Amino acid sequence: MQLNLEKTQQIGSQPLETSVLATDNDLVALAEKLSELEVPLKVLLQALAIAAYDKAAAYRYADNYLNNLKKQEQLLLESSSNLRDS
Repeated sequence: MQLNLEKTQQIGSQPLETSVLATDNDLVALAEKLSELEVPLKVLLQALAIAAYDKAAAYRYADNYLNNLKKQEQLLLESSSNLRDS
């Protein structure tokens, strides 16, 4: 049985995060998340490769990519709107 939560251990005064592998269902959910927007195949494959070792890191990677993509799209929409208004 695989855990779905990230464990935290303590070594000295530094916390050490142990990675949790993604299950098949996690990989499907990650792929669905990345298909919200049009992303390059390379990004999807990179996220899946990360998930093979660390599920939480793969979701952070996907979230960061999607957030940056959404910001870029918003900036493009705002700039094109400003051009039309002037």
